[in-house]
Amino acid sequence: MIRLLQVVVGAMTLASGAALVAQGSLPEIAFDSVADLLKTPNDIHVGEIGGVAANSKGQIFVYTRTGHPFATLGDNRTFYHGGSRLFQFDANGKFIRELGQDVYGFNAAVGLRVDPQDSVWTIDAGADQIVKFDSDGRIALVLGRKPENIVVRPNAAGPGPGGPPGGGRRGGGPPGSGTPGSSFSRPADVAWDRVGNIYVADGVGNNNRVAKFDKDGRFIRHWGSTGSGPGQFTGIKALAIDARDNVYVADVGNKRIQVFDADGTFKSEFGGGFTPLAMCITKGTTQYLYISHAGDEDGMEDAAIYKVRLDGTIVGRFGSAGKLPKQFGLANSLDCRSENQLLVGEMTNWRVQKVTLKP
Repeated sequence: MIRLLQVVVGAMTLASGAALVAQGSLPEIAFDSVADLLKTPNDIHVGEIGGVAANSKGQIFVYTRTGHPFATLGDNRTFYHGGSRLFQFDANGKFIRELGQDVYGFNAAVGLRVDPQDSVWTIDAGADQIVKFDSDGRIALVLGRKPENIVVRPNAAGPGPGGPPGGGRRGGGPPGSGTPGSSFSRPADVAWDRVGNIYVADGVGNNNRVAKFDKDGRFIRHWGSTGSGPGQFTGIKALAIDARDNVYVADVGNKRIQVFDADGTFKSEFGGGFTPLAMCITKGTTQYLYISHAGDEDGMEDAAIYKVRLDGTIVGRFGSAGKLPKQFGLANSLDCRSENQLLVGEMTNWRVQKVTLKP
């Protein structure tokens, strides 16, 4: 939990007095919650929730740091395995099965999304990989890899469009750096546009960029660098894409949401006194963003979820920090397939809450 946010610990302090006054004046949205949603067998436990999402059938997928991590020695480096597990539940929270046992990319769960075709995507900050499972539970695509100690297709042509001058793991680097976009530094989220292009939040490590791939995983471009200006980030924690393919990026260290077009051109930014940890976007004619906030590194003193219009106007907020139902402890993952119903995955409380907003 602490390692998840260590890159932005300095930014996870309470807001200024003026910002707290502004937050306090926001409308409180009434809601109900089912805090004991997931029902697991006696020998299976759900721990820190890296990610939660539902498919078109209402089935729920949970990527959790519940595992038995171990290491094996390869020819020139150590391989870590087994730190996280992927579970499937029905719409009522009844356990169905486990997917992806012993997958190399399961190390430190940090996110999970379900795409429009009901494929399940896990995001892992320990393995630096995103793994796609098709609707039958088979692995269909892997993005990201560990840096090698041998030459592997260095990027002789230089960095991709929109990226920084070459070097390191970003492309155009030394032998072993691989092709552009092939390596991530603690990725945090994944999203898709209308034609299926893949966008990766990369992430809360050293890269501070958004990487774009086509639907088959071929690198297209990346944008972003470390900093506080437009198009710069200090920890990218979440992504969302609206019906017009605008890309919303949760810049956690700078406490703001930045908005780009599909090619990475900066359009706008907004904040509201929140530190954005997770984000989801609703469907329908009028879309909303839900943004989870934590004002301390564990989210146990200052926490809430904000409902926000796409222009950055805050509609209201709900919830508080704590361990009781309708309270949140580091809400690291949000899923909102309808405007008034959300799944909330919590790191410190080891649970998924099903939240229903009241009219």
